[in-house]
Amino acid sequence: MPSPPRPLPTTGAFGGVLETLAFFRSADFAIQRFNRYGNVFETRLLGQPRVFIRGGRAITDLLAHPDATEGWWPESVRQLLGSRSLSNRNGAEHRARRRVVGQLFAAVALRRYTPSIVVLVEELAAELQAATTPVPLVERMRRFAFMVIASVVLGLESDDREALFSEFEIWSQALFAIPIALPGSPFARALQARSRVLARLGDVLDRTRLQREAGLPLAAGLDLLIGGVDEAGLPLVDDDLVEQLLLLLFAGYQTTASALSFLMAAVLQEPEVLPWLQVELDGLSWPPPEHAELPRLSALVQEVMRLNPPVTRLFRRTKRELVLDGVLVPAGRVVQVDLAASSRCSSGADARAEGDDLEQFRPERHLSVASNPTLLPFGGGDRVCLGKALAELEIRLMTVGLLRQLTLQLEPHQDVNPQPITSLASKNGLLVRAAPTASS
Repeated sequence: MPSPPRPLPTTGAFGGVLETLAFFRSADFAIQRFNRYGNVFETRLLGQPRVFIRGGRAITDLLAHPDATEGWWPESVRQLLGSRSLSNRNGAEHRARRRVVGQLFAAVALRRYTPSIVVLVEELAAELQAATTPVPLVERMRRFAFMVIASVVLGLESDDREALFSEFEIWSQALFAIPIALPGSPFARALQARSRVLARLGDVLDRTRLQREAGLPLAAGLDLLIGGVDEAGLPLVDDDLVEQLLLLLFAGYQTTASALSFLMAAVLQEPEVLPWLQVELDGLSWPPPEHAELPRLSALVQEVMRLNPPVTRLFRRTKRELVLDGVLVPAGRVVQVDLAASSRCSSGADARAEGDDLEQFRPERHLSVASNPTLLPFGGGDRVCLGKALAELEIRLMTVGLLRQLTLQLEPHQDVNPQPITSLASKNGLLVRAAPTASS
């Protein structure tokens, strides 16, 4: 007979002021409380109850009952993405729009994007090789990820991409900020940037309509989006479409930029990684065949994203009672899944397979079928990040393209410690110098 569920541990916070301050100030906020209360606990943030969970058992229990939960985002994200955004919808409206928007990241769409992504990789390689001073690689990774989604999917020209990139950086940096729009605050600046971004995206839609009426070809992504909207018969007005375009920029940019930055940091900082990976890359053509098997590269990407997941947290709100890892969580509770903490802890069979080295960087662990750490770098369930497949394609092409053509050297005497709030790979931007490889 199964044991009855345990009561939900709580930090005892009443108003949550001190907990909120600690949450925004300390990168170890959740870890400290997991260590004290276990893998499921409740506290209060900004006066609202918040249940934190980590670990494979709790996450599996949560995602196994999609009918018992709904999507939820902090107020800052809800305002910056917009009330019409797919991310802020639930039920049938969410499913219908996700099917349409998801076409932009399907396999057939990725094949249409690949040649243009290859060109962008080659342009970056040429820029790095021609540079006479160290180049901040993190900034280039962020710019590359944005240019892919803005040009390949949305069909923006160079000037529009550059202007939009500057505004979008301001917008994205405040996604998880305190949602108080005091003059000059990050959130206030982000709201202003959002208005400018939406206006530019509205102009994109206007130009697209004119091109369509004139029978001119559209960008691959916009063609698929508009065709999908027409086919599904969704009543999307301009404001609705513009907010879906904003979500596309977010889904196709932030996770990719973070993953690429941490991946390049690992290749440059871990001396044994590049020789280990080069065994697989040597002899590989560029661009690589679509279905080429690259187990070492895949293992490296998984290990980088295990220790630095591009999506560090995901949220749900319970519609009824749920038992998560043996703990009873009431209805109406916001549940925050701490993916970064989950990837560094195992229990049961996972612990026996992994041993006690989950803090160590060891890509080869993913070559073994016995290895099974909790790994959801792009979130999970019915709300997994829309840009996951595009991110994986970009990571594959960027890694092969740069490392097959260039030898990258990390500039000495720089701070390469990660920035956990912004997900940048280092404080100095990962300064590098590049030279052509002997085989290029």
